[in-house]
Amino acid sequence: MGRRKHNSAEARKEANKTLYMAKLMNNPTSPRKTRLVADLIRGVNVDKALAILQYNPRESAPKIRKLLLSAMANWQAKNEGARIEDNALYVKQIMVDEGRTMKRMRTAPQGRGYRIRKRSNHITIILGNRNEEAPKAAAETEENK
Repeated sequence: MGRRKHNSAEARKEANKTLYMAKLMNNPTSPRKTRLVADLIRGVNVDKALAILQYNPRESAPKIRKLLLSAMANWQAKNEGARIEDNALYVKQIMVDEGRTMKRMRTAPQGRGYRIRKRSNHITIILGNRNEEAPKAAAETEENK
C-alpha cells in the first residue's frame, strides 16, 4: 500500500471514531414508502424520534425504530460512561437508498406476462451530538469575522 493511500485510510479511520451510525441492508419495502417515514425523524432529537416511530402505522416504522436503537447502542459503545440523556443526540442524517429489485412475472391475458418489481432498500442512520457541534460552529463563526 502506498503512503498516500495509507494516510487517507488512517484519516478515514480517525473520522469514523466520532461517527455513530447503523445500517439496515435489503429491507423488503419500497424506498419511496420508507422515505416518508425517514423524513419524519430527520433532524429530530432521538427520544422524540423514538416516540414518533412507535406510534407511526407504516410498515417501515418498527424497522427504522429498531435501527435507531442500534445506532444509539453504537454511540453508547464508543462513549462508555456517558449517558444518552445528558447528551443532546439527534438524527443527523438518515438515508434511504434503493436496494436489490427482484423481478417476477405475473400471468396476463392472451398468453402475456406482466413484470412485477419487488423493490428493497438500504437505510443508514447517522447520529450527531448537539453539545459537541455547538462549540465547533461558534469557533467557525469567530474565525470568519
